[in-house]
Amino acid sequence: MKKLMMAAGGGTLLGLIATTQVAGPLIAQEAASSGSVYEQLDLFGDIFERIRAGYVEDVNEKDLIEAAINGMLTSLDPHSSYLSADDAAEMREQTRGEFGGLGIEVTQEEGWVKVVSPMDGTPADAAGMLAGDFITAVDGENVLGLTLDQAVDLMRGPVGSEIVITVVREGEIEPFDVSIIRDTIKLTAVRSRTEGNAVVLRVATFSDQTYPDLESGFKEQVAEAGGLENVDGIILDLRNNPGGLLNQAIYVSDAFLEAGEIVSTRGRDASDSDRYNAAVGDLAEGKPIVVLINGGSASASEIVAGALQDHRRAIVIGTKSFGKGSVQTVVPLKGDGAMRLTTARYYTPSGRSIQALGISPDIIVEQPRPRPATEGEEEETARTTRSEADLRGSLSNDSLTEDEIRQIEEDRARVQETAQLRENDYQLAYAIDILKGLNALGPKE
Repeated sequence: MKKLMMAAGGGTLLGLIATTQVAGPLIAQEAASSGSVYEQLDLFGDIFERIRAGYVEDVNEKDLIEAAINGMLTSLDPHSSYLSADDAAEMREQTRGEFGGLGIEVTQEEGWVKVVSPMDGTPADAAGMLAGDFITAVDGENVLGLTLDQAVDLMRGPVGSEIVITVVREGEIEPFDVSIIRDTIKLTAVRSRTEGNAVVLRVATFSDQTYPDLESGFKEQVAEAGGLENVDGIILDLRNNPGGLLNQAIYVSDAFLEAGEIVSTRGRDASDSDRYNAAVGDLAEGKPIVVLINGGSASASEIVAGALQDHRRAIVIGTKSFGKGSVQTVVPLKGDGAMRLTTARYYTPSGRSIQALGISPDIIVEQPRPRPATEGEEEETARTTRSEADLRGSLSNDSLTEDEIRQIEEDRARVQETAQLRENDYQLAYAIDILKGLNALGPKE
């Protein structure tokens, strides 16, 4: 018995020795790391004092420190940054849906400013800016080498003033200039309308008003249609939507899901992870949904598209989305400034991280550039639209009542409207056709 206890004791002792042998270098490494950090902070202080004392011109110490902080944050990823008091105030205005500017969401790619998307009804949208455009100069000043915030500062200015942006666009041989007049941007979060028998919900941004606008707009369109039974389904148009508030993306997804996970966020530590689930209740009562996305659909837009796609609640059509799969936390700082820090990645219900990959549509539908019809094509179209009814002496159809004939003509008019829509918005017209086909199959048993 004594031998056994000694062996146990010896084992414990060996464990302690082994632990001590491992812990010693670790403690030394941590001390060395802390010492290295303090040395680097001393180096920063030395450089700051040298600049303040010896730079060729007087420097604004506050601006210098803010630039250093911003440089530290922007070195992490394109979405982490320092927000001065003015920038933080402007960001709060944007989430409320009204601010001054051009109306474009931008990011940075290989040193160039890239347009994520122009916002609906804004000066940038009216001027023809497109998702994927690269801005190379502002009023003749090259933006290469500037931080994203510095480039954005160049684009800011008084409402009513003109700015000339030099743009490089895929498919265009030479850069070209775009003149834009700055204006107060008043974003309507959701615009609702009916096309044919489809309710179209155009979601422009995810601000505080997004879900309330979507819910009220949908109910209004359904009431005008005379009830859900007269609606083929919903088109959720998320094209050129740069994102916004995470909670609004969750509310919009939840509106059309009865149960299940909507999105999960995962930080560096397990304690920083969250899951968001849908509550019972489907605003559309099971009616088919088509989601429209393109390269300008980012962040919150991708959360919604991914959730509805994974639950097979919607068919996603269009082109691949932007691929911003990270979550930023805005941390208020002293002096009314703030820090925007990437703290997590988000994942769709199936566990997909779409960071840098984007949401792939179920059906790829490109948006063709409009091309005016030639005179010969118009004549050909006129010839092909002739029918039996146009022939002299053709027999009439006496097997239908007047009401049935009127219904056929109304249905035909709606189809023709959709066909005409293809000239202006091919992707939307395609979505309407998809909904019509799904509705014809009837509800799932």
